[in-house]
Amino acid sequence: MLFAHLADLHLGKSIYGKSMIDDQRNFIINFLKICDEKKPDAVLIAGDVYDRGAPGEEAVKLLDMLLTGLCGMRIPVLMVAGNHDNGMKLAFAGEILKKEGIYIAGRACKEMTHVTLENPDGMGDVNFYLMPYIFPEEIKRLLENDEIRNYDQAAKALIACQNINFSERNILIAHQNVIANGKKAEYGGSESMVGGVGEIDYKTFDGFDYVALGHIHSSYPVGREEVRYGGTPLCYHFEETKQKERGALFVEIGEKNGAINISREVIEPLHKMRYLRGTKQDIYSQLIDDSGRGEYIGVRITDERISPEISVYLRTLLEGRDSVLMDLKSEYSTYDLPESESRISDMESKSLEDLFSELLRDSSEEGLPSDGEYELMKFVGELTRNSDFSEQIKEEDINKILVKASEIGGDSD
Repeated sequence: MLFAHLADLHLGKSIYGKSMIDDQRNFIINFLKICDEKKPDAVLIAGDVYDRGAPGEEAVKLLDMLLTGLCGMRIPVLMVAGNHDNGMKLAFAGEILKKEGIYIAGRACKEMTHVTLENPDGMGDVNFYLMPYIFPEEIKRLLENDEIRNYDQAAKALIACQNINFSERNILIAHQNVIANGKKAEYGGSESMVGGVGEIDYKTFDGFDYVALGHIHSSYPVGREEVRYGGTPLCYHFEETKQKERGALFVEIGEKNGAINISREVIEPLHKMRYLRGTKQDIYSQLIDDSGRGEYIGVRITDERISPEISVYLRTLLEGRDSVLMDLKSEYSTYDLPESESRISDMESKSLEDLFSELLRDSSEEGLPSDGEYELMKFVGELTRNSDFSEQIKEEDINKILVKASEIGGDSD
């Protein structure tokens, strides 16, 4: 059987102040054309469907376009919520949508949402298990298991509760930070979670024939070829231009324990995203000699600070080619302003708990926080990363923090 693996659509996202709606619409149109040609047996969407918990009207229309197109081709859709999604909103009308072949897991349940495609290729049934983004405290409460302390334990406990027949072909769809041999994930530049948080070892998913992952914006296998991140369909940060080709993964699975073939259908973006770094003259020369049009450009100048003249010249040059200068910064280090810019960039790349730690270090005579204090900071940071900021802080979130503080003990008062 053949299925498509998408992840991290982030519908409604803006980057550097520019809406990506048109670019995302272009991707969906071309993806639907590919599906019409290849006729996959299913489409898997591994979380972060929207860029925020309360998506705008245009983002909702894009998801409607995608699902309507796939329904029209009678292709089942299996979708999980990511940490950017509001699971309850994403799964709205889920029971009705099931009748149209659209299966959505918005929040974790003791019995995971699972869908069986009955003998689609003459080689037996294929079972799909849907795991939305999970949070240890959530699974601890759901399973009434006080032994759960971290993400890896939570995922193992939830999988262990399922009645999975591992003699059949089983596929898991999950949105998590999965690592192999303790190695941190290859972050693409715009993920909301920062190193070390929420890690799950890939061996936790042993037994599944394929694991369709979302959350990390690069596309690569983790531990084994069949545990794989789909990656974003578009570049959402200039660091993500390191991955030269983006599109959709198509996975062909045959008989149980047989070879699995994974290929990428490249979908050219509406606007190519490109990053240039060098001296002012190098940048000028590259752009003058360049025939590229309709691009999103990021520039780092290494030998001068950014003057109004440089900014106006580059913007005017690129606008004449229907391109957009989305990011312009200097790395020149002999004046004060870049240091300030560097500090802001450094802050943006750090987790909330690490920023708290630095603040405590700089303002307290005692220096770095204790292990207990840092654990509490990490817990609050993770809770914040998975909150819907369109809503007020909920009383249940405050209670979670208080419970965590009491568990850690006296050194975190």
